[in-house]
Amino acid sequence: MLMGSTLLQSRDAASAWAMLNDLSTPLKFLQTRRSGRPRDLVSPGPDASQLETIFTIAGRIPDHGKLHPWRFVHVPASARGAFAALLDRAYRQVNPEPGRLEIEAAERFAHQAPSLVVVLSSPVTPHKIPVWEQELSCGAACLALLAAAHSLGFAGGWVTGWAAYSDIVRDAFGSADERIAGFIFLGTAGLPLEERPRPLLSEIASEWFPKG
Repeated sequence: MLMGSTLLQSRDAASAWAMLNDLSTPLKFLQTRRSGRPRDLVSPGPDASQLETIFTIAGRIPDHGKLHPWRFVHVPASARGAFAALLDRAYRQVNPEPGRLEIEAAERFAHQAPSLVVVLSSPVTPHKIPVWEQELSCGAACLALLAAAHSLGFAGGWVTGWAAYSDIVRDAFGSADERIAGFIFLGTAGLPLEERPRPLLSEIASEWFPKG
């Protein structure tokens, strides 16, 4: 058994910390990092200077080959209406007769939270660095972006959903050889963050010993 694992076996272990996204020390932040639900994020969101800081930090992640196989596309408040129209058009392409609730859900999605960043996985191909490694780097960039926003005192949520897999939506932000890694909504937590169940350490970590 891993050293100290008995201290982390409970799924409620994180409740021992005084708060979520505790910025008192780097270690406390990592131990308490928690995303916020996009629908619960309110103003203020990061301004232009803070977004620049967030993007710069998000670019400081493992990147085999120094390819930066990811892009960040900010959707400003003035473009949220156009984003809503894009989602409506894309949804109707595969669901010609959507219900009222489906239409309203897409509208809410487009307008939730003060800031929206669309992250694109942009692998460099052909290249000796496998696409899989480039995609892993993109995922790391998404987490770093969230962490940077949290470190500035904001909250953020990384979501996907049907729109992330729509070619129509993807083509509005990138090219056919790119994929939407997620929609990252940023703002201020309008409701207290709640901890979620976490895996037991025994479920995710182990020691390796050679066979024989």
